Amino acid sequence: MQLNMLKAKIHRATVTHAELHYEGSCAIDGHLLDTSGIREYEQIHIYNVNNGERFSTYAIRADEHSGIISINGAAAHRAQPGDIIIICAYGVLDAAEAAQHQPMLVYVDPENRLARTSQSIPKQAA
Repeated sequence: MQLNMLKAKIHRATVTHAELHYEGSCAIDGHLLDTSGIREYEQIHIYNVNNGERFSTYAIRADEHSGIISINGAAAHRAQPGDIIIICAYGVLDAAEAAQHQPMLVYVDPENRLARTSQSIPKQAA
């Protein structure tokens, strides 16, 4: 059996640009890409905390340590500068790989600077 598992997440990033007429994609600070393990041109899913929009696109590299998170092309209708988003990438693993897998979780501050990393999500309390 193949399982679609969370590979990486950039949690609560702030959208810095929404470029409707730029070729579609999401530009992400290169340092955050490298830290998360998300590769340029990899499919990503974006979840907009502000308005509930959920969409997929692909990642492109912005300058390292620039703080840029730019939603481009048609997706620019789904996020605006200042919106808080979660960026996720998934990978397909077999059951044995999935049993050992730990995602890379990247947490950023309000300026999209690396705050910390983790490989586990805290259990949700009641």
